[in-house]
Amino acid sequence: MAKVAYVFAGQGAQVIGMGYDFYQSSATVRSLWDRAEAERPGLLSLMFEGQQQQLDITINTQPCLFLMDLAAAMLLEAAGQQASGAAGFSLGEIPACCYAGYLEPLSAFHLTVQRAQAMQACSEAHPGRMFAILKLPADTVQQICAKLEQAWPANYNSPEQTVVACAWEAAEPLQAAVAAAGGHCLPLAVSGAFHSPLMDAASVQLSGILRNTPFNTPRLLLYSNMTGQIYSDPRAMLAGQINHPVLWQHTIENMLAAGFDSFIELGPGKTLSGLIKKIAPGVQTLQVSDLASLESTVRALEELDHAAE
Repeated sequence: MAKVAYVFAGQGAQVIGMGYDFYQSSATVRSLWDRAEAERPGLLSLMFEGQQQQLDITINTQPCLFLMDLAAAMLLEAAGQQASGAAGFSLGEIPACCYAGYLEPLSAFHLTVQRAQAMQACSEAHPGRMFAILKLPADTVQQICAKLEQAWPANYNSPEQTVVACAWEAAEPLQAAVAAAGGHCLPLAVSGAFHSPLMDAASVQLSGILRNTPFNTPRLLLYSNMTGQIYSDPRAMLAGQINHPVLWQHTIENMLAAGFDSFIELGPGKTLSGLIKKIAPGVQTLQVSDLASLESTVRALEELDHAAE
């Protein structure tokens, strides 16, 4: 029988109208999203009919992604599917915490909104950029960053991709150094230098919020962005991942070593599925981003279970 992990998207809110079919088809999703709308008026209209430029703003991106990610997991469970473990990329770690049982849904949504506000404020106070570095190994990227002021590896995504966060003024020197080393810089459509020391103030702020956030006993394994290991202290993990690199490759490698062989990406896009394929070619990856992909993923999981019988 397949050992399934859910992986929760944390970027790539690129689909205008996202989640509308989830909202229309599920009373459970509709109830949660209506409560979120009451807390953050205008959020649903932004998801269903907003402009991409609006969705790219951190204070909007994160709550929208949270609702999409968690709804996808809820609908999979309603269809009779359950994961044995979970991980979330960046913001995706909060809906992953919720699905794993650490947080109640509305509490997790409140935390998402506060995280987004803190990171947006940091981005405005300390402007920065992020670049996906291709065609260079991670150790070369580390060496390049070490020679520059205010540039840091931010996401260790796969053997072929490391993301760098940098101060605005470090962007040109970074691009020149990567080109000189034979690599390629791909600018990311984000509004700050996330998972770097430029987010220190946001991490401190969230740490204070988390001290008063109730946590439950989890119901399944959850892996941390900050360590790549199974969760130990959710307050420290969630506060620390804001200003520390996302160890995504390490996380997936540890999950594979623990026997996970099927990964279901929840939320818009297929970014995480692509990275997982780079880390472990041939591993099973599926996605849930709308009702059509939900149905095809459920069928694929049922076929895997029948094949294992």
